Amino acid sequence: MPIDQRKPPHRPTPFAFLDMDRLRRNLDRMQMIADRHGVALRPHIKSHKSVEIARLQLALGAIGVTASKPSEALPFIRAGTPSLLLAFPIIEAGRLREMLAVAAEHATATTFILDSEAGAEALAEAARPAGRIFDVHIKIDVGLGRIGVLPMSSALTSLGEAVARNPKLRLTGLISHAGHGYGASSPSMLAQIARQERLVMLETRERLASLDLPLRLTVGSTPTVLATEDFSGIDEIRPGNYALFDLTAQRLGVATEDEIALCVVATVVSRNSQHYIIDAGSKALTSDLGPHSSGGLAGYGRVLLADGGDAETRLTVSRLSEEHGFVPRGDTDLPVGTRLLILPNHSCPVVNLYDRLVMGDNPVTDLAVSARGALS
Repeated sequence: MPIDQRKPPHRPTPFAFLDMDRLRRNLDRMQMIADRHGVALRPHIKSHKSVEIARLQLALGAIGVTASKPSEALPFIRAGTPSLLLAFPIIEAGRLREMLAVAAEHATATTFILDSEAGAEALAEAARPAGRIFDVHIKIDVGLGRIGVLPMSSALTSLGEAVARNPKLRLTGLISHAGHGYGASSPSMLAQIARQERLVMLETRERLASLDLPLRLTVGSTPTVLATEDFSGIDEIRPGNYALFDLTAQRLGVATEDEIALCVVATVVSRNSQHYIIDAGSKALTSDLGPHSSGGLAGYGRVLLADGGDAETRLTVSRLSEEHGFVPRGDTDLPVGTRLLILPNHSCPVVNLYDRLVMGDNPVTDLAVSARGALS
């Protein structure tokens, strides 16, 4: 598709441009996968951070949403999300006070995760004044090495038993995130990571069979979900990046350039013998090289022409300062004032740099980035 068919509006640059047609296709694609395999879809909203996009996902059939931090969850609870999984370990009870009050007000069902007895104690402490019993999932480390209990460790069984004994907690599932899939160097490697995640989760549930609890298995990450052919035994998927996609998804082979729904529109404000200088620097693009710093990409974004011209032009943002980006000219000769589309390495942190996602010339159609800067 020629790049000018993205039709970015003429607004002051830089801005984050959301192509609604591409977004809708991406949302449809994932919901169809969930429906075909009989798994529930609970998308992670940290990618788009938009209540309006979450509503589209729910309308298509998502059972609820996943959020990272309590402050990130609040706009979605206030918007009437029916259920929410907080996929970050809470170790201080006080951090849940506002979220619990708002969830009670809006009748939002909540589930929490933990990977330690300290986390279990914090959740139980938060549950007591709320007069509730919390549904909790144990986080399993399936290879990323970030958070989670090692599936073959004695800590798994001891933690499972501790949670099962706690009168304020109800152990309802096991949760994983195979984020190391973002570092895969080939589609076959990614598929193997996805297969291993599923098998590890099934084996881990079997290790806890003595608890005699119906443990739900929920797995995540857009690349591994899209690389999975067999979801047998899995109850729920939690991809997030699929809504927008980015160059990392293209590198991994789970999306095409044409499926990337988010880009940054920038303008050439100066040029010299080697570079075009654009008005989008680290404050507009981030220096992120990919999820989990997975890398494998050159520079800080792929550059395309925004307003016609050679649809085959592909340049790269090679350097960033705060307000400026450097784009090597190659064999092109673009005048000052040329507008460019920049496809991001990693869409999630780019969204967090903007108050609104622009869709057209009229600001009324912009989508608010509802959870921008929600870090606590």
